[in-house]
Amino acid sequence: MKKSTRLLWLLSIIVLVAAVSKAVAEVDNDDDDDNTSLEGMTTAKRETLEVEDHTSLEGMVKREALEVKPPKAGKGKGKGKGRGTVAAGPEMNWPGQWELFMKNSGVSAMHAILMPLINKVQFYDATIWRISQIKLPPGVPCHVFDAKKNKVDCWAHSVLVDINTGDIKPLALTTDTWCSSGGLTVNGTLVSTGGFQGGANTARYLSTCENCVWIEYPKALAARRWYSTQATLPDGTFIVVGGRDALNYEYILPEGQNNKKLYDSQLLRQTDDPEENNLYPFVWLNTDGNLFIFANNRSILLSPKTNKVLKEFPQLPGGARNYPGSASSALLPIRLYVQNPAIIPADVLVCGGAKQDAYFRAERLKIYDWALKDCARLNINSAKPVWKTETMPTSRVMSDTVILPNGEILIINGAKRGSSGWHLAKEPNFAPLLYKPNKPLGQRFKELAPSTIPRVYHSIAIALPDGKVLVGGSNTNNGYQFNVEYPTELRIEKFSPPYLDPALANMRPRIVNTATPKQIKYGQMFDVKIELKQQNVAKENVMVTMLAPSFTTHSVSMNMRLLMLGINNVKNVGGDNHQIQAVAPPSGKLAPPGYYLLFAVYNGVPSVGEWIQIV
Repeated sequence: MKKSTRLLWLLSIIVLVAAVSKAVAEVDNDDDDDNTSLEGMTTAKRETLEVEDHTSLEGMVKREALEVKPPKAGKGKGKGKGRGTVAAGPEMNWPGQWELFMKNSGVSAMHAILMPLINKVQFYDATIWRISQIKLPPGVPCHVFDAKKNKVDCWAHSVLVDINTGDIKPLALTTDTWCSSGGLTVNGTLVSTGGFQGGANTARYLSTCENCVWIEYPKALAARRWYSTQATLPDGTFIVVGGRDALNYEYILPEGQNNKKLYDSQLLRQTDDPEENNLYPFVWLNTDGNLFIFANNRSILLSPKTNKVLKEFPQLPGGARNYPGSASSALLPIRLYVQNPAIIPADVLVCGGAKQDAYFRAERLKIYDWALKDCARLNINSAKPVWKTETMPTSRVMSDTVILPNGEILIINGAKRGSSGWHLAKEPNFAPLLYKPNKPLGQRFKELAPSTIPRVYHSIAIALPDGKVLVGGSNTNNGYQFNVEYPTELRIEKFSPPYLDPALANMRPRIVNTATPKQIKYGQMFDVKIELKQQNVAKENVMVTMLAPSFTTHSVSMNMRLLMLGINNVKNVGGDNHQIQAVAPPSGKLAPPGYYLLFAVYNGVPSVGEWIQIV
């Protein structure tokens, strides 16, 4: 009788496990819009951990990081006509780590971009303040801002910072860059557009070299651009969208030429409310070469060739998402294949923001409402696009979104209450969030180790070649003020995401730069040689990604995009050396010409990035 009972129990358990496995498989295979950007990134989400050391939590975590079974290879659908699979690797439980990189950046990091090749970050703020914490170097003339009264400004408002040593090189600016926009040309030159007062119609150029200086053209733009967004087009040229009292857009002409032509934007006119809430619109280059433009709570698809609106997307309810509502946004990583389908999926993420009247309530009534907690995702190439929303662990306004080289998303900085603006936010949000796009809806967020430095209004965050994230800025004041609730912040930090767990060091590839090209052409098949101390390196466990440096300011990461390249083959070429045969993006619609950071990723752990130019 006892044997029969045990047998019945055993059979019941087997039936139950089979039913649960079937249900989980059905969820994993659900063909919905939420998984179109990174669908099938892993085919072994439930692999069993081989943990040998159970004697301590520290030992268990270490074993978990080092001895997870590699995910089994998934089967893609041939030549990219379906949804191929890429293994995401083990679950990483290390919460990340903060380090203080610089005690004084000299200039408040209101704007930031990583300059190609020289590996220096450009920080700049606003010349109207006539002060910073670093003087112009000897031999550089002071800026005369009032010739009648002979008033000069001898402070630097722009600095180049070496990302490895922290060495600072101050640069001279004459036009005001306050709340401006920017992007990189094909050859890596920074083009900065707009700003305040005399800087509003300006286009500025800074080439990527050790001794380059700013060249400024004060009449280059047809409209005054303050709080506008600059986006790179498939041919490498730029569009500038919106700005205060500029409900239109324009295209930047070649250096030295002044533009006179404007294009009216009904989207900006219709989304301009009493608090504005449509400044710094989110502008993303879609995989079809058209522009996704989001302002306030609405979005469109605009053709830069015909200047016609091709599609209107559903409204995103809940509040305001653009300045001063200030959510953050990202175009999720774009998955490519050896041969790509006619329509390449593209998902847009919009996270956080504020209530529609949050700015008014904070400024006039001193009421700091809770920021929004929702994070919405839209497949913009779907026949019937629908926003799909999930809830973040905490409320967030003024956050920065950073695409990491392995395709995960870091949401960092910001506050839990209030809105953008001077002294209009409370309760800094110290803990970054890791967003995993390939996870099921409701399981994508993970809270990481918190910082101790408030990063609220005028903060930045950008990805670095070594996989860390540079975090700086925070100035809620009109000028440089230090004896206030949230003082002007000049300390610069670096954050190490979970994939930089020291226990994963032996899983980190190293690109052999002497055997990897520095320049590629569209559609070209090329080799990436890596060193990796792993046996049986399978194609399904490897990614090659290309990350475009973003221009980051006011919670907007302009031109940020990551391409996951198609891989034709991975083979061992002796010892720890492996050769990856990858395929370059097919056109500028997917990857505008210019410089990218090239990464090799093994089981979710990225190499140090190498600069590569696509032309």
